[in-house]
Amino acid sequence: MLKGTCNCKAVTFTVTKPATTSACHCGQCRKQSGHHWASGHMPVTDYDIKGEVRWYASSATAKRGFCPTCGCFLFWKNNDEDAMSFSLGIIDGPTNLTLTRHIFTGDKGDYYEIADGVPQREH
Repeated sequence: MLKGTCNCKAVTFTVTKPATTSACHCGQCRKQSGHHWASGHMPVTDYDIKGEVRWYASSATAKRGFCPTCGCFLFWKNNDEDAMSFSLGIIDGPTNLTLTRHIFTGDKGDYYEIADGVPQREH
């Protein structure tokens, strides 16, 4: 079981260990997080979330969840899926996870290289 909290701890959640983890290099994730966004992806039914999450419709197909108090970027959800992603950076303590893929590498910033050997997907 993994436990995550926002910066002010007004939002907490628990999930089981995710099967996939990603580093998303799209422009929206880079703007939201300040770099690429590392996340785990789970069915919505596997989340136990406490506290208020506000949702921002970041595109016609997806939304981003954040804490309304501290602004911490917590979740990403495609509108047509019964799953969503959570930020690996908000997990309290060790995750015992490794990245399984890089996504949207075609949009990555020009100030870094991806050289860790993890599979990459341009879109």
